[in-house]
Amino acid sequence: MLAWYKARLAARPLLTQSVTTAVLFAVGDITAQQLVEKRGLKKHDATRTGRMFLYGGAIFGPAAATWYGLLQRHVVLSTPRKTILARVAVDQGVFAPVFIGVFLSSMAVMEGGSVKEKLDKNYKNALTANYMLWPAAQMVNFSVVPLEHRVLFVNLLSIGWNSYLSYLNSSK
Repeated sequence: MLAWYKARLAARPLLTQSVTTAVLFAVGDITAQQLVEKRGLKKHDATRTGRMFLYGGAIFGPAAATWYGLLQRHVVLSTPRKTILARVAVDQGVFAPVFIGVFLSSMAVMEGGSVKEKLDKNYKNALTANYMLWPAAQMVNFSVVPLEHRVLFVNLLSIGWNSYLSYLNSSK
């Protein structure tokens, strides 16, 4: 399976990362609905899972792949340690706050709801939760994971994170 993924990644990196992201975002939502919310298959909201799939594949996957490439090329300091710390700082100071807003706004639009209400209700909690997980995860990602696998690494961790975001987004 890993050899197949690597071959797809070498041939079509952005498409492969986008499709992988779409699938794993949907898995995160399924996890939220089935393991956290305990909805059962009959009450599973397939439309909600579809929104997560669409957001992951059309927005987050391409953005993250592009972002990690930009960080790799443009955030390079005098030592590897300084470079990693700077990449984490830029990632968490720029990308994380922006993309939490993009996620919540995208969900509001796809749900036909108010972007302002969604952001007012959920942004602070999501950003706070982000800072409890992602700085440490990105330290690992930027220090030991090769560039071409960074989106996959984040996507695998995101199964739990996306469960949280999906649950937070859908909570009344």
